[in-house]
This record gives sequence, C-alpha cells and structure tokens, in this order.
Amino acid sequence: MASRTRNMPLRTVHLDFHTGPHVPDVARDFDADAFAERFAAARVDSVTVFGLCHHGHAYFRTAHPCRHPALPDDLDLTGAQIEALHRRGIRAPIYLSAQVNEYAAGQHPEWVAIDAGGRRVKRLPADPPPRQPEALCAGWQILDMSSPYQDYLAELLAEVLRRYAPVDGIFLDMCWDQPSVSKWALAGMAKRRLDPHSAEDRGRYARAVALAYMQRFSAMVEAAGGGRDHLGIWFNSRPKTNLHVEKRFLRRVEIEALPTGGWGYAYFPYVARFVRPLGLPAVSHTGRFFKSWGDNAGLKPHAALKYECCQIMSQGMALGVGDLLHPRGVPDAAVYDLIGRVYRYVERCQAIAGGGRLQSEIAVVVDPELGDRPGAAGIGVTRALQQLRLQFDIVPPAARLDRYPVVVLLSNTPVDAALQAALRGYVAGGGALVLCGPAALAPDGTPLLAEQGIEAHGPSPYGNTFLRPAPAVSDGLARFDHALYESGFRMVPAGGARSLARVVEPYFERSHDRFSGHSYTPPDRLSRYSAIVLNRLDGGGAVITGSAPLFAAYGRHAVPEHRRLIGNCLRLLLPRPLVRAPEAPSALETTVMQKGAATIVHLLSFARERRTEGSGGAGLDIVEDALPLLDLPISIRTDRPPERVELAPHGERLDHEYRDGYATVRVTLRDGHGMLVCR
Repeated sequence: MASRTRNMPLRTVHLDFHTGPHVPDVARDFDADAFAERFAAARVDSVTVFGLCHHGHAYFRTAHPCRHPALPDDLDLTGAQIEALHRRGIRAPIYLSAQVNEYAAGQHPEWVAIDAGGRRVKRLPADPPPRQPEALCAGWQILDMSSPYQDYLAELLAEVLRRYAPVDGIFLDMCWDQPSVSKWALAGMAKRRLDPHSAEDRGRYARAVALAYMQRFSAMVEAAGGGRDHLGIWFNSRPKTNLHVEKRFLRRVEIEALPTGGWGYAYFPYVARFVRPLGLPAVSHTGRFFKSWGDNAGLKPHAALKYECCQIMSQGMALGVGDLLHPRGVPDAAVYDLIGRVYRYVERCQAIAGGGRLQSEIAVVVDPELGDRPGAAGIGVTRALQQLRLQFDIVPPAARLDRYPVVVLLSNTPVDAALQAALRGYVAGGGALVLCGPAALAPDGTPLLAEQGIEAHGPSPYGNTFLRPAPAVSDGLARFDHALYESGFRMVPAGGARSLARVVEPYFERSHDRFSGHSYTPPDRLSRYSAIVLNRLDGGGAVITGSAPLFAAYGRHAVPEHRRLIGNCLRLLLPRPLVRAPEAPSALETTVMQKGAATIVHLLSFARERRTEGSGGAGLDIVEDALPLLDLPISIRTDRPPERVELAPHGERLDHEYRDGYATVRVTLRDGHGMLVCR
C-alpha cells in the first residue's frame, strides 16, 4: 500500500444522483461554473461526484449501454463537474454503486443474489405500500459479487480510472457482506469446503468474497496512480469494527451516519471512537435531509446540522454533508445556504483545533463481529461515558491496552485465551479493569480472572434484583434499593476484595401463578451477595466486577442512578479525569485534544428531543435548539498553570483558577458549541 494521504479535505459534500431511466430531463439546467461556485461559496473543499448510481446508470461519456438514456449525448456530466470543481481548488472523488445496480440486474437477472429460501435478494423501502405484493414493490435488487457482475463492475471502474486519471479518490458504495446461494456462490463455497446449508458458512463465504474484491479494486485504484494526497478507495457499508483488518486496502475512512436516517444519535460516537485509534485519516458525513437519503425535499434545522458537524469535528475528523442533486443538475440555494452557514463556523474552529491529538483515558473492548450496531451494551457504555464527560476509545481485543489507565470489558464481548492473558497482564502491570455480566465469568461459571477477588455462586434465580450501594459509591444516589431490571450471577468478595454494592433480592420470582403487583416482585431482604466488587492488587492494579450487565442495563433502560453508580465506581479507578464538570447537564459532551502546548476541550450542548415515532415505529430524534450553559464551572487537567484560557472561536478570554493540577473556569455558552483553549 502506498503512503497515506497527508491532507484530507476538511469540509466535504457527498452528492447523490440516483436518477431513474424514466426521468426525461437529466442535467437540463446544468451549468458547470455555477455548479462549482455554489460549493465554493459554501466553503466546501471536496465533493464526491457521481459516476455510476444505484439505477446502474453512468453519467460520464462512455460507449457502455448503461449510460443514462436522458443524458445529452454531448455532455460528460461527471467530467464537467470534476473540471469545474478543480478550477476552484475543490477535490472531486468519484462515486460508483457496487452491489446495487438496477440496470445490470435487469439485463442479467441471474447475477442477482439468491437467499437461502431461493428468492432473489431485494432491499425494500422502510415503509412499503400496504397490501402491495413484495415482487411489485419498488426496491433495490442486490447483485452477487461472486457472479460475473464483479467483472462487469471492474470494467466500469477501469474506464473511470482511465478517463479521469489521476483521480482524487473512488467511493464504492453498498459493499456489505452479501450471502448468496447462486450457482457461482455454491461453486465458491464448495472450493472452500463450506456448507451452504449453514448460515455461518454462507456468511464466511460472503466475507471472503468481499475481501477479495476489495483487494482487487484497491489494487486497480492504486495502480492508476494519483498525487501525494490521493484519497485511494473507500468501500462503504462495511462494518467499521472490521477496519483493523480491512485498513490494509485503504488510505482513509468514511463514516456514513445520518442520525435521523435510522442511525440514531448513539451510532456515530460509538463508531468514531473505534475508528479514531486506527491511525487513518477519517471523514464522517451526515446529511442535510430532515430524514434520510432520498428525502430530497427535506431540510434539517440549522441547530441539528451544526450539532452533527461539531460532533464530527470534536472527534478529530473531517466533515461531510450528504446532499441529493436534482435531476436537472442545479444545487439548491437553500441547501447550500444551510451548509455554508455551518461550514463557515466550522472553518473558524478548524483553524484553532485542526491537527490536535485526541486524548483518552478509558479503553472499551468490544467484539468486532458485532459490527457497527453495538447492541444495548455498546449504546449504554457510549452514552454513560459521554454523559460522565470521560474520554474513551473503543478497541478490538487485539489492541494495546497499556496506554489506558482504565479498561472496560462489556458483557457481550467474548473472551478467548489471548484476551484473557492480555487482561491478566494489563492488571499485573498496574491497570484498572472493569468487567460485568457474562464477560466476568469463564465458560464453566468460575471467575474469568483470579484477580477479580470474587467467588461465583451460579446464576441468580431472579429476573430482577435490586442494588444497595455502599457509602464509597453512593454520591448523588438516593438512599434506596434501586431496581436493576436485569438478571446476573451471584458472587461474594474473596480475599481482600470489598463490596461496593449489595444485592437485595425479591420475595420470590414472579410467575403466572405466584406474583404480586403490576411488574416485578418487591424487594424483600438484603442478601449476602454483592452486585459490585472492587479488588485492589499489591502491584497497583485493580478490578471492579459487576454481577449484572450494568452497561447493557443503562443502554436498555437509561436509569440516571445506574449512570451515577457507574461514574462513582470509575472515580475510584480514575480519580483525576481529564475533565470535571459535576454541575453540567447530562447533554453536555466533551472531547479533549492536545495541540502543541495547548489543551483544547470541545463543548457540545444541544437539546435532542423525540417528537415523533417516525416511520415504521422507529423514533426520530430532532435537534432544533442549543441547550445554553450559564456560568457553568468546568475544570481541565493540565500539566502546568495555563497563561490564558479562552472560549473559542468566540474570542472570549476567561478568568481561571489553577489548583491541584486543574484549571477551573466558569463558562456561559448560548449557541451549542465552543472550545476551551488552555495555553
């Protein structure tokens, strides 16, 4: 692999143009100079332009019959966009759709992937028309990359690379692992001695096919050449948690995350914190759409786009906003007024914080095979640590752990012998480990590590138990036996370990013939079992064990007392966090960067509100307003007393007090985002 690109674009637009063959006036009003000027005025420095759309139509000059039938014969729309953007110093990577190609599927239906039931694979809309047969419902047919379609796509990619060499980059979309039982897939599985009757083996083969074409197409793009800042190829729709394997094909990472388009506001923070330790330049694109892709007449509120872009920037990534160009080829003025307003603000911030190194104090170990959907445990840990203003990365089991003062092992992360040994070595070296729920036990039900200082006594017979915190972790908690809403295993401290929370058990387990009240059975007695145990080791290491899946419980139930309890436990392991803001609202997010001698803390405070159940029963969170911070005390850990602290990009110098390694300021922030810069 050639050297990575050094200068990523900072403010990008991902421009969709999925235009069906029945649209009659493609590019009728297109003017290349006006097209490029609209992006330049909005402070955009890279536009991903379209070469091949989901309908399978090409927009460049080609003899291939897939060229859009309504595109004027004398117009190379892709090339005209690239040339006009380049004249203004704007980069123009080229988009091609991979596994979604309606034209190819229509010409060669045998290339469409076949599911285990023998049906052709089709991606239907989220809200299909009621009572309409699936076969007659509009939707994308999914191509099988083990069929000759892969060569078909390779020929189109090769033509694009020849025609526009050196390209700024290639964006290949719709590249997930697609199982299939087509004749080509069956033959491929037979060669690998995989069983097509096994869903697991079909998945293994789909992953092998994807990695093979990724290697092929990546080599094609690299062989075509490019400048020092060539962006290479990006394969979209891949699981980001497999990037520690797939990064060998890449020069950069792109994260697609439209919160209102099904991703939600927990998705990007989870994935970004997995991506950022990998060492590749990264850009994340949200969308200008009120809902999701294809919502061409929907425009999201300014506060939402500002929040999403500032959140991306606070994770040290370049920004992207998705747009969908009207078939007639004119970027909408209202769209770029909105994007430009946000990008002009971001540009001021990037001049201050650009190039900073993100700081982390906690590593959360996850199972990469879970993919980008983190489940309740991943959502719970992301939200809890964000709301506690603790700085964290999400890492695979093979990551180096000794760089982090604290490591968290989630309940849904399987532990093999290698990870078990790594955790034992980490604790022996003085590290602090938190593990809870099933991850705290070996397969035989014994403690995973002797260093946990617990005795395990099998699973709890109760579906719900109650927590009674010890004084050491009761700060901010009511004197109350708190419902956990989850089950766990029974344990007691061993050796010199101590209990941080005890288990209160109910009168009896609820059943159809023995119950009391509306829901779970009320608490009865303080048991001898512990819910949380802390064991401090002679070598300086420490282990906290939770008998129940605390982070998954927070992800499912969002009980503030659970988050406070988690925070109190972590404070015992991390008494000097990078940021302290105990009076802040839970909505305040922080990230910490080091840039030279300056410490920079991003502050994000916006009101996310669920105002609708959305389509298909899925909730839609809307951001319309910033959440003001008024005279809020915030303390930042610094190695030396700062000469000055300012709120940027507002240009406001703040009075500060330095004590015990912390610079404390009082912040008033009304517009949702700001940066505390300690110099």
